[in-house]
Amino acid sequence: MDPLTLFGIAIALAMDAFAVALGAGLTLPELTGRHLFRFGFHFGLFQALMPVLGWLAGVSLREYIEAVDHWLAFGLLALVGGKMLWEALQEQDDTPRLEDPTRGWSLVMLSVATSIDALAVGLSLAVLGLEIWTPALIIGLTAGILTLCGMLLGQRLGSAWGQKVEIFGGLILLAIGLKILLEHTLLQ
Repeated sequence: MDPLTLFGIAIALAMDAFAVALGAGLTLPELTGRHLFRFGFHFGLFQALMPVLGWLAGVSLREYIEAVDHWLAFGLLALVGGKMLWEALQEQDDTPRLEDPTRGWSLVMLSVATSIDALAVGLSLAVLGLEIWTPALIIGLTAGILTLCGMLLGQRLGSAWGQKVEIFGGLILLAIGLKILLEHTLLQ
């Protein structure tokens, strides 16, 4: 695979991670190095591992995974985004009560949801008979870097907009999930 094609694929796969990171940056009252490391590392790691898993699964499982990948991504993003919205709307004072999206199950669910498409890319590479290791590394690094950029941009915007921006973050996650679902159900 030529480098330009590989870089284009990596950027395209990282867009969901960037958008989710933007939403996370909006919701965190203070962005620390730990937040950046956890989100960037996990999103990059999952984006790198999913194509490897898809590649290893090979052609035989492709039709089964493609049939439900969009529902899985939508469900995970809707769950996390809905929880963010619910908690934001339940606030009675100005103290944010949101769970840190860079920790625990929220981090795992977001990492999986934003990297489901990378699984399909790995399956495609297996069908084409291409190697996986270099693409997986480039995809993971690109996702990690764009995740950091999204969080930093989100934090800047969140500081300017005030403390109620977690509603916007939840809406971003729901919109990404809906986009994934519509792309896969309307285009097939």
